[in-house]
Amino acid sequence: MTTNTPPSPPSPSASGPADGPSVRIGALAPLSRPGWVEAGRHLLAGLELAARDVNDAGGIDGRPLELVVRDTAADPQRAAAAVDELARLGVAALAGEYHSVVARAAAARADALGLPFLCSSAVLDALTAQPTRWVARLAPPQSHGWQVYADFLLGAGHRRIAVAAESSVYWASGTRILREHLAPRGGTVIELDVRALTPAAVCDALVAHRATALLLLVGHPDPAVPFVQAVRGDRRLAGLLIGAPAGQPEFGGWAGLLGGDGAAVPFLRYLPERLGPLGARVEAALREGLGEAPSFVTFEGYDTIAVLAEVLRSGGVDRARTAGSWPRVAVEGTRGRIRFSRVPGTGVWQWARAPIQVVDRDPAEPERFRVLHTGGESAGGSAG
Repeated sequence: MTTNTPPSPPSPSASGPADGPSVRIGALAPLSRPGWVEAGRHLLAGLELAARDVNDAGGIDGRPLELVVRDTAADPQRAAAAVDELARLGVAALAGEYHSVVARAAAARADALGLPFLCSSAVLDALTAQPTRWVARLAPPQSHGWQVYADFLLGAGHRRIAVAAESSVYWASGTRILREHLAPRGGTVIELDVRALTPAAVCDALVAHRATALLLLVGHPDPAVPFVQAVRGDRRLAGLLIGAPAGQPEFGGWAGLLGGDGAAVPFLRYLPERLGPLGARVEAALREGLGEAPSFVTFEGYDTIAVLAEVLRSGGVDRARTAGSWPRVAVEGTRGRIRFSRVPGTGVWQWARAPIQVVDRDPAEPERFRVLHTGGESAGGSAG
């Protein structure tokens, strides 16, 4: 447990014309190691920009919106403790989180406490052990996104696909999804245990198995970076595709550490082909605030607060009323119109039309992204 660690101070919202007692939303993000800090920083940037925009537009019925931020540090127990604390502080709802296993712990506590939670970025299909009315999610379920990725691999001619995976529920789920989707279509998944293999040994195994693609289901920067460097430096593997479906190459730190070696590594990104007027305005503001191109995670953060603000304006700050609003939500977000439905296997209210792309960094210009493949809405959504 990390409850003995002093909590992170609340993050104040930007001042605006709103006045009176604030409406508080608890915000969860990995802001320290071993969490993916770069992703957490981008998520928080989106959450905070949206909160400022809400306040500039008058807040929640004249009351300012305040984010109370807690650092989960990729620790499920710390996240659960943060949910308990935020519930005691009287937040109207929870927002955020990037890591799937952490979001699952937060969702379980939110469900148990009767606290609405709009999850921004985590994709693990079953966020709760049983269906709940308290939790909704913006990111597409892992089963849908990773099937889109598998279709990309097949379309590119890859049938012998190796996965170098660390041990976690998230990576194991990804491997299973890939195998189940690829096998009926003539694809083979070869599992390589990174706990037992050095980067050089992984290269030898790729040659021995005649793999044409290697998917890195591992953390960033370690051990992802050493594996990329080893494969790129091995002449026997000159034609091998390196992939990272979880999105490691999305962030600037990847390009900074790997340079040209980090290009042409396809990953999943949840953005539309073109941003509309709201998305373009938010993109410009985020770019200025971050000092770099915003990732898709920043847009997920912004959309999270945009949805919650609309729900709180229309239904008040009563928690049960907020949870009851998920099936009636209709909000124009940065990446399209957001509505929630029930998608089998998730247990939560799900945005079923989240855009999905497979993209990579252009070898000729690593700061530019190339869209390689796109996917449609999640299957099986229903309004009930």
